[in-house]
Amino acid sequence: MKQHSKTFRAGRVLAALALGLTAAAGARAADPVVLKVAHFLPATSSAQINLIQPWCDRIAQESGQRMVCQIYPAMQLGGTPAQLFDQAKDGVADIVWTLPTYSAGRFTKSAVYELPWLVPNAEAGSRALWAFTQKYALDEYKGVHPIFMHMHGGTLIHFVGKRPKTLADMKGLKIRSANRVNSQMLEAIGAVPVQMPLPAVPDSLAKGVVDGAAVPWEGVPAIKLDEISRYHLDVPQGKPRMGNSIFLFGMNQARYDSLPPDLKKVIDDNSGIEVSAWAGRTVFDEREAEFMKTSRENGSEFHAMDEAEYQRWVDATQGVRDLWIEAVDKKGGQGADLYTAARNLVKEFSMRR
Repeated sequence: MKQHSKTFRAGRVLAALALGLTAAAGARAADPVVLKVAHFLPATSSAQINLIQPWCDRIAQESGQRMVCQIYPAMQLGGTPAQLFDQAKDGVADIVWTLPTYSAGRFTKSAVYELPWLVPNAEAGSRALWAFTQKYALDEYKGVHPIFMHMHGGTLIHFVGKRPKTLADMKGLKIRSANRVNSQMLEAIGAVPVQMPLPAVPDSLAKGVVDGAAVPWEGVPAIKLDEISRYHLDVPQGKPRMGNSIFLFGMNQARYDSLPPDLKKVIDDNSGIEVSAWAGRTVFDEREAEFMKTSRENGSEFHAMDEAEYQRWVDATQGVRDLWIEAVDKKGGQGADLYTAARNLVKEFSMRR
């Protein structure tokens, strides 16, 4: 009887242990896939509030909360903005939002859309960038799975104490540039480019490291540039601006490949050319007036060059396109043909608006 009782109790212990293990396994199976999403701007930036967070909310909803984001703004995972692409490639982050060309010389073909006077608005530019990259430049993104790509509304130049109006006025001014192509454009107009990531701009302006900064309107409130800049030099309304930047929202390729088919489908359903267009349109084109508001309220002066002056800037910077073509040719590409393809895509998507 005692032996039977001991056997019964042991059986109950084993059964309870098995039940506990099963429950624990079930809990683990129910744990969501958590994607670490890193970027370089503050959590209060438009990019996080209107772009990254809404995308994360959609994948959480469409996966039934089985896949969620943990967002790390302002380089909270360490490193510098120029290292974000490699953080995605190496798995430090699962997804990053970044400017690939912060890493100079690595995204030569993609950088065609950073050339001046090419992109009239963010939506058309974003569609063109995605289509161009998928057809001609995916080799530049090995190890990272592009989810969407986009552009901003175009670069203009913001000043604290200077008020240039003409090409001649720009000679010798130190201007922050966002990327290599932007630096070449500034050199062509006689300015002195100082390349730096966006978060470094306010301190550099305050300390006189630069006289002005080439920044799109979206970036102004993100770094509180509207609190210190007092003059803004722009192109005629509706014209392509003096430069742009390409943005990537991309995922570690191995992490993407490891997802089960249904979760991979959620990512795929929130990827591609239409999502790229959404990013350009809703985060940049439709909010430009909002981004300008504080600068206007602070009494800033806005100057748009006239058509004749605009043409002088265009003529002075034609060599920048030739430098890009030469750089592509040196890497075995057909630079002139790719430039034509990039320009035609912009025209095609501009006509669809």
